Amino acid sequence: MSYRLYVRPLPPFAVPDTTPEAQLYNWVLLDASGDAQARGTANRKQDIEQTLAQNDLEGVRLVGLLPGEEALFCVADIPARQTRFVYQALPYAVEEQIAQDIESMHLALGNRTEKGFRVAAVDHNRMAEWVAMFSGWEHLELEAIYPDAGLLPITEGGWSICLDGETAMLASDQGEWLSVHARNLAMFAQTLVLPPSDEVVAEVPVTVYGTEQELAHQQSGLVELKSSGRLTVREETLQLMPLELLAHAHHHHLCQPIDLCQGEYSIRTRKSGSLGPWKPLIAVASVWFVIQIGVETGMGLYHQQKAEQNREEAMALYHQAFPDDTRTHAGNVRRVVEGQMRQMQTDGPGAGFITLMKYTGEQYSRIPDAGSVMFNSVNYSSNRGELVVDVRADSYNKLSTLRNGLTTRGLKAEIGSVVNESDGARGRLTVSGG
Repeated sequence: MSYRLYVRPLPPFAVPDTTPEAQLYNWVLLDASGDAQARGTANRKQDIEQTLAQNDLEGVRLVGLLPGEEALFCVADIPARQTRFVYQALPYAVEEQIAQDIESMHLALGNRTEKGFRVAAVDHNRMAEWVAMFSGWEHLELEAIYPDAGLLPITEGGWSICLDGETAMLASDQGEWLSVHARNLAMFAQTLVLPPSDEVVAEVPVTVYGTEQELAHQQSGLVELKSSGRLTVREETLQLMPLELLAHAHHHHLCQPIDLCQGEYSIRTRKSGSLGPWKPLIAVASVWFVIQIGVETGMGLYHQQKAEQNREEAMALYHQAFPDDTRTHAGNVRRVVEGQMRQMQTDGPGAGFITLMKYTGEQYSRIPDAGSVMFNSVNYSSNRGELVVDVRADSYNKLSTLRNGLTTRGLKAEIGSVVNESDGARGRLTVSGG
């Protein structure tokens, strides 16, 4: 089951980089159906994280609420419809509505109304502090940050007011929000009763939310609201803290909030920005990869050139042995030579040099302690069909063994010019077909 945790920091606000443990929060946990499963008031971040851990809750989505006065509501009348062009024109469209330098403001775009795009403007430095405050919580993933007053349920054709201690949150059906001191509600009523210039409105409905204690405490201000003449005031008693009203309205889409996590503060941008500490390592790995590719490519070219050189040398040797063969090339020389050797083997013992060397080498390998037998030179006479080997051994018996082995294979083998020496014997072995 998916859960969403609504967190609202309480004043005084701690600086996230210096004293984050001093910050207190009100919070409420809603399940997928919108029912509150847990809540808390004036709790520290560690207490909330511990509560989630004790209930084995992972991957809970966090919705942060900042005071409504921190975000200024604006309207941007931009005729463009493509998002890219809207963002380009946005600073110029709201510049006159903002008292400070537009470059120092973070602008978040809301939905489009008849009057233009709804916009939330927050000081960049303050927005960075809010993002830091709501980021890095254990068992939680930041989903959005909203101005708290922007989550009030909409009163069709009028205003919604929520009493929250010394503060009153207000929101209109046009998506405008603001926070004022509760004692200024009567003065603000004069603004509420003024209808738009292009409308004739008999009454303006106003819904006031608050606990019994809040409604009783602000009764004098509410009386002035009701006595304004054009306001129809309806009171709604809250059984719990105002945060649960805001969470309920957001979950059931009863409001039109503007998510402040846009642009450089968007969730996606900050997730990709988490790779920042790894960028040097990634750069080194990229350089190493490029170098490795270069080395591999260079080695590939080198081996290709060596292979081509070996093919040329092999073909040169082949053409020395078979000068009349013009059809054999580097691509089929191995197959041709193998075919020729197979043909020689089927022709019998008198086939020629290859066959005589094959049988001589075979008998040589069978001599015990073959290392004591050395071939000093090998000559072949194609005219006589003879293979003449100048051979030396540590005893004449090994020369005789070599000759006898060749004879048993059907070859004619003779040993001539035998010379006995102190360390062995040497002679000339002549081998030919039988």
